[in-house]
Amino acid sequence: MATRRTRNDHLPPPSLALLALEFRAPWEFGALFPAWPALQHAPAGDGHAVVVFPGLSASDSSTVPLRRYLASRGYNADGWNQGFNFGPRAGVVEAARRAVQAANDASGRKVSLIGWSLGGVYARELAKAMPDCVRCVITLGTPFAAHPKSTNAWRIYELTSGRSADREHEENADLHIAPPVPTTSIYSRTDGIVAWQGSIQKRDHAQVENIEVIASHIGIGVNPSAWWAVADRLAQPEGEWKPFDRFGFYGLKGLLYPDPHRP
Repeated sequence: MATRRTRNDHLPPPSLALLALEFRAPWEFGALFPAWPALQHAPAGDGHAVVVFPGLSASDSSTVPLRRYLASRGYNADGWNQGFNFGPRAGVVEAARRAVQAANDASGRKVSLIGWSLGGVYARELAKAMPDCVRCVITLGTPFAAHPKSTNAWRIYELTSGRSADREHEENADLHIAPPVPTTSIYSRTDGIVAWQGSIQKRDHAQVENIEVIASHIGIGVNPSAWWAVADRLAQPEGEWKPFDRFGFYGLKGLLYPDPHRP
């Protein structure tokens, strides 16, 4: 029972007005082009491997722009290589685990995991299962701290995965618990698919944080401010984690990254 009280079990999904705002996603992608010169000034990487997991009903093609950006910053970024993400069907989690282990073995270094929406659940749970192989976890609009029905996608999840949202919630009571590695949840209060409160990570240990951006759910993975935050988090030297600095650039970053502690 103590576990259940730490979750947002009764959050309603985002309103129809917020859902309608998801149509702005193409403009977020379009904003990458004028933002590209600035994005190239984000901290550079050290070449370690990064695995990016796509969202519900999406494939690796959806994460190509982000992975190419990460490659330009010096990372060995790969997809999950399992086609469309239709939920944790038989063999999916095992294959993802083998992929993370293979990336770790090939480089001899820990692997960073990034997950967009449902993909973030894979990233978090893999980090819990194999913390010795994972350097950090970054999620983008991932609903790990609420009932699946606090999203506007739960019916699609049930249809594609063949699983009951209610049963998933009961069987995965510890999804809200952070992995034992540096963990960042990037979320938006204007997310039209996921109730943003379901993406807030409680402070289970010292190396967890939430970063708010102004984005849609469909567009958060191609949102320039989200990309900068991802690059900034990945660039931290291993073992030297510090919270995200949402100020900088003479305070201008504060316009892109609202205060996550406001009511």
